[in-house]
Amino acid sequence: MGLRKHFIGAAALLALATAMPFAAQTARAQDLPVEPGVFKLAISPWLGYGMWYIAQEKGFFKANGLEGVELTNFVEDKDMGAAVAAGQVDGDNESIQQLLAKVQAGIPIKGVLLLDASTKADAILVNSDIKTVADLKGKQVAFERGSTSDLLLNYVLQKNGMTIDDVNVLPMPAASAGTAIISGTVPAAVTYEPYISAAIGADKNIKVLAEAGEAPGLISDVLSVPEETLKKKPGQVQAMLKSWDQALDYYRVHTEEGRAIIAKGVGAEPADLATAFDGVSYYSVSESQKALNGVFKSDTYPGIVKAAIAAKLIDKDIAYDAAIDPTVAHSK
Repeated sequence: MGLRKHFIGAAALLALATAMPFAAQTARAQDLPVEPGVFKLAISPWLGYGMWYIAQEKGFFKANGLEGVELTNFVEDKDMGAAVAAGQVDGDNESIQQLLAKVQAGIPIKGVLLLDASTKADAILVNSDIKTVADLKGKQVAFERGSTSDLLLNYVLQKNGMTIDDVNVLPMPAASAGTAIISGTVPAAVTYEPYISAAIGADKNIKVLAEAGEAPGLISDVLSVPEETLKKKPGQVQAMLKSWDQALDYYRVHTEEGRAIIAKGVGAEPADLATAFDGVSYYSVSESQKALNGVFKSDTYPGIVKAAIAAKLIDKDIAYDAAIDPTVAHSK
């Protein structure tokens, strides 16, 4: 998912008329004064962050009182982390494990909104010799260290009473992992879309052993906001949340157009992202709040932390309240 993947006339009048109800609805919902200035948002080319592109394209940021929103692209997480630590951005989009790494490093930041979760866009692929997770014992497994693939593999192994030491790790980029299982170089690979569909399409003997949707929210992204921003710009943060919701409302009604806007934002063609779109679900603010105060907190988060420690993405337990603040959207 972006950095988490190490990855990207009459018609006009009709479009305007369609967009107006969304703008009016959001404007009425605004209940906090929006501080002046531009909100600087760190982003990477992953479709899970796509509602920000729609919000920019459709003018939803301005409709919610924001003077402007600057979407700043980062390729490396270390650069994004440095920008956050230096106070150069007001928020960033990242995977849960990246947020945990920042919190462990002492960066004062909180995850305030679940943006998206992978359901079928991340998976463990196996050849016909492997029927169960237990069959992975002693086998070579290709995957990208430090990525969502690492997290997924460790989670699935732990769930089945195994550890990463039970398999032979073959580190490689996700694209190469997909190629490796197609060529028969390895019996198992952990990767993500579009490489999942490519591998299954290339060899009917390649099957999905496990996928991210088996643990809802395991492979997910959040909007993270530095505590300084939460303190000094609460109105801007609320306006950003409203803009996300407004964009998601628009996307759910105009999905084809929304996907085209997102694809343009990440520098791809919509057709190339079709399987990835289908394997990801987006959260509205209310859906995020329900999860952050419910099953994500009680079930998903502990599993993420445990898997992240096993994958050596972090080296100690991190309390939920140290990383997540579900109260930010309460006044929305």
